[in-house]
Amino acid sequence: MAAYLFAHFIGEGPDGEQIYFSVSRDGLHWQDLNGGRPVLRSSLGSCGVRDPFLVRHPENGKIYLMATDLCIGKNPDWTAAQESGSRDLIVWETEDLVHWSRERACTVGLPEAGCVWAPEAVYDREKKAFFVFFASRVRLTGDKKGKQRIYAAYTEDFRRFSETFLYIEKACDIIDTTILESGGRYYRVSKDEMTNKLILETSDALLGTYTRIDSPDLEALEGVEGPEGYLLPDGRTWCLIADQFRVTRGYLPMVTSDLASGAFRILGPEEYDLGRSLKRHGGILPVTEEEYKRLISQYGDEAESPQKSSHTSFNAPAVR
Repeated sequence: MAAYLFAHFIGEGPDGEQIYFSVSRDGLHWQDLNGGRPVLRSSLGSCGVRDPFLVRHPENGKIYLMATDLCIGKNPDWTAAQESGSRDLIVWETEDLVHWSRERACTVGLPEAGCVWAPEAVYDREKKAFFVFFASRVRLTGDKKGKQRIYAAYTEDFRRFSETFLYIEKACDIIDTTILESGGRYYRVSKDEMTNKLILETSDALLGTYTRIDSPDLEALEGVEGPEGYLLPDGRTWCLIADQFRVTRGYLPMVTSDLASGAFRILGPEEYDLGRSLKRHGGILPVTEEEYKRLISQYGDEAESPQKSSHTSFNAPAVR
């Protein structure tokens, strides 16, 4: 792929919980699009959206964007947002990244769920359908109170969904899971709500048994959530980003050449540029040269970019 599209929100407050776009040539230096204004807005449910995620259909090329239906200011507090929030995903779709469908609400949360947060999806090649997963706070039999778990459902078109089922159960509350595929294995990164740290796990099957990977580098990070991962242009270096929600600094990038090692190097501030806007929990999609130019033409001026399009090579940051 020639570049990347970053869909994200920017925080609480007027217009903060809507969909913003940024683009990058190298996955590290980002240019805000649309003058730093929202590109997509939700008029459904809470009329606010957070945690957007982009996924491309590998067969027909259609791109789907889904997000959490949540405007936190319309809730008394975070407890209410978890226990009596929306059970819907908000979904858009497009074939060219500039002409988008109207948003639609898709109910995937269990009837007893208090919320549906941070939806993501990976394509299951065996089932020829998208495996969609998200966090929901549910009080199951034996629970003294509701607990955040990761639930999942399958869909072929982000309109009709299979029955929702439990996907990840931990001793602690867990949210914000992302799944990466590398070397024939799957890697999950999730947020432990008790420690506010990230957990790294691996399995040889998407729905298989996952084992914990020891990662002192992730263990040292506190107050982070919203993990996202993607390959940098060299095709070998993974960039894992984490939203520093506790200190409200947006995303922190770190790199590794081997997810199985659990070793990551946090990039220094001189090695990346997140652009002007604060980037909160979002998703990153690799895009073609044609798509990149179309996004620039529709929403921005490439001359404003911290990294010019004249770059023809990529030197991966040092990893360990």
